[in-house]
Amino acid sequence: MCGIVGLFIKDRKLEPDLGAMLVTMLEVMSDRGPDSAGFAVYGEGRPDRLKLSLRAPAGTDFDALAAALRAAVGNDIGHVVRDTHVIIDIPAGTEAAVRAALAAGHPGIAVVGAGTRMEIFKEVGLPGDVARRFALSTMTGSHGIGHTRMATESAVTTNGAHPFSTGPDQCLVHNGSLSNHNAVRRVLIREGLRFETQNDSEVAAGFLTHRLAKGEALGDALTSTLDTLDGFFTFVVGTESGFGVLRDPIACKPAVMAETESYVAFGSEYRALADLPGIANARVFEPEPATVYFWERAA
Repeated sequence: MCGIVGLFIKDRKLEPDLGAMLVTMLEVMSDRGPDSAGFAVYGEGRPDRLKLSLRAPAGTDFDALAAALRAAVGNDIGHVVRDTHVIIDIPAGTEAAVRAALAAGHPGIAVVGAGTRMEIFKEVGLPGDVARRFALSTMTGSHGIGHTRMATESAVTTNGAHPFSTGPDQCLVHNGSLSNHNAVRRVLIREGLRFETQNDSEVAAGFLTHRLAKGEALGDALTSTLDTLDGFFTFVVGTESGFGVLRDPIACKPAVMAETESYVAFGSEYRALADLPGIANARVFEPEPATVYFWERAA
């Protein structure tokens, strides 16, 4: 039993409020997932730049880390520290060199996401505490997804926390359980994908990454999961330009959505949406089983 939330802003005047709205939604889901929490926010980005979301052990000297990366690959590197995470802003063509420098000189630091606009943060603890540690309420953007975890199948660790990202600007949160994820993982590893955890949700993210890399649209890639991934699940997915939702054909996990002229919101329960602005006039509905819902940001 976990809690998942998502918010896609249609009215750009609301983008400064994205983080504050997500905080409210995540905190309400605390009793569905008190062990850990995480979220991805899609903010501003430039096509010639890349953001790497890094997680480090407590007490890491992030200024020294940034200085070491500049010495290794060049001075055109920026960084913003948020608690145990740091967002490294680099020229797009230097990703491989930066990753190599991290692996060689800083093996304790994990890259949890990469993309033009996406930033990912996740930690062990109550969702409200995690949101405050990373100052989620101050973040702006066009869309974001979040997860509160109740670790019923594995240890309570940050590695097990969602979102999972296995491709550029693409991430996933998941409520449910997949029964054939180990078999799918083996197939994807043969296709060249790497996995950092044994979590079934990371396999789902990897499957979508694999299909997107083959040129499929997100809607088609999500539809493909219905034929490949066995189990019960609700997926909420973020990409550089969009936000998608899919439930399995049985749809036994709870899910509710709300749409207004200003936003689209998803929650495991309606109470996650109850404090959103304009909710009284929203179209509130339960997403249909085995049906892809997708909204995309205008260029």
